[in-house]
Amino acid sequence: MSFAKKLADLGVELPNAPAPAANYVPFVQVGDMVYVSGQISNGPDGFITGKLGADMDVAAGAAAARTCAISLLAQVKAACGGDIDRLVRVVKLTAFVNSTADFTDQPKVVNGASDFLVEALGDAGRHSRSAVSAASLPLGVAVEIEGIFQVK
Repeated sequence: MSFAKKLADLGVELPNAPAPAANYVPFVQVGDMVYVSGQISNGPDGFITGKLGADMDVAAGAAAARTCAISLLAQVKAACGGDIDRLVRVVKLTAFVNSTADFTDQPKVVNGASDFLVEALGDAGRHSRSAVSAASLPLGVAVEIEGIFQVK
């Protein structure tokens, strides 16, 4: 089954790739690798903000991380000229979680992105990753995730 079909079956429509907010590009392709800049948690009502361990729980954080994964795939689709089925696999995610000093469940938050990618892409969605705490993130968002992808 194609990735486009699987996403449609999950009820996920990839948005237009978000434009960069400063002086950088949203992705860089080198050979068959696409390096996607950090994508921040964003929903239909705007940025998903909050601090894990203070005013946001793990489930809400995981949902925010899922939105980052969707934006990452939107950037990959743009890098592939609009054809998400050129994606070969997710290679690595680096995730930043806006959290208090004593919050230690960053991996559970980032599972929102990882679980979605495996659900949507099967084995091609399995990846290496880092889940790091951040004292704050741009615009007060809850999660930011960057990724490396292999394409054909």
